[in-house]
Amino acid sequence: MKRRGAAVGAAMLAVVAASPAFAQDQLKIAIGQINNWENQPPTLGQDAGIFAKHNLKLEAVGTQGAGETIQAVISGSADLGAGVGVAGVMRAFSRGAPVRILLPAFTGTGDLYWYVKADSPIKSLSDTTDKHTIAYSTNGSSSNNIVVAFGQELGAKAKPTATGGQPGTLTSVMSGQIDIGWAAPPFGVREIKDGKIRIIARGSDVPSLKGQTVRAIIVNADSWKNKKDAILRFVKGYREAVDWMYADPKALSMYAQKIKMEDQALLKDSLAQFHPKAAMQSDQMADLDGAIADAVKLKFLDKPLTKEQITELLQIPPR
Repeated sequence: MKRRGAAVGAAMLAVVAASPAFAQDQLKIAIGQINNWENQPPTLGQDAGIFAKHNLKLEAVGTQGAGETIQAVISGSADLGAGVGVAGVMRAFSRGAPVRILLPAFTGTGDLYWYVKADSPIKSLSDTTDKHTIAYSTNGSSSNNIVVAFGQELGAKAKPTATGGQPGTLTSVMSGQIDIGWAAPPFGVREIKDGKIRIIARGSDVPSLKGQTVRAIIVNADSWKNKKDAILRFVKGYREAVDWMYADPKALSMYAQKIKMEDQALLKDSLAQFHPKAAMQSDQMADLDGAIADAVKLKFLDKPLTKEQITELLQIPPR
């Protein structure tokens, strides 16, 4: 009798385990500059099995920058978007786009830098004229926001030019098509060390942006409504992945292999300098009032968001 009961129980467990209710929920996430360290929690977390623990399977798709990412989320072809400039999200939201901010992703702007060829006569932003060009990724990105601020706050006269991803931007700079390129470490650190390029400015040079949350994880409004349980589990997995990335040396090793960078010591130094863990906090939008004021000043918004709009835009789950 006991054997029969055990057999029945085992059979029932097998049926339950095979049922659709136990299948992993799938979410699609579009990621601008997918190989940047700050955009790695979804991809490294997936590789490390962190999201699987939360019964999730992520499909990560890389984009050229925030502009493409926002469009993917607006259209519903992606549930989530990462590496998106906050000013760009607010602009899309203010125009009726079905996007919400799910999590802060990066606070401060010290991870982004602008560079020239080693033999360029440009030594600083003050050397630029309206005949020079300065790169940013795509419209609505944090690099776009910073380049506009370079002009308005630091007096840079170079013409802002969208150049897409970092590899293509470097090619444009080295070939002379663009005067000043943009990047985020670890991209370019080898070229800097080898003396091929020089940093002339960093995002942290802009006073108003230093303490702001400048990039966010966004969610499609319909996905937030219809897939809320899965997305809340994504939030837990994301935060767990960030903690793991800064606690386990294996994360750095996995990342180095992914971006094909053999010099892990150089990579480790770069992350310590440009990507402190505090910058990747995901609990609150730092200096939101300043971000809204800057978005108006930089013409991302026609007028400040109302309290009601802010409440609707921010859907950040408590930890």
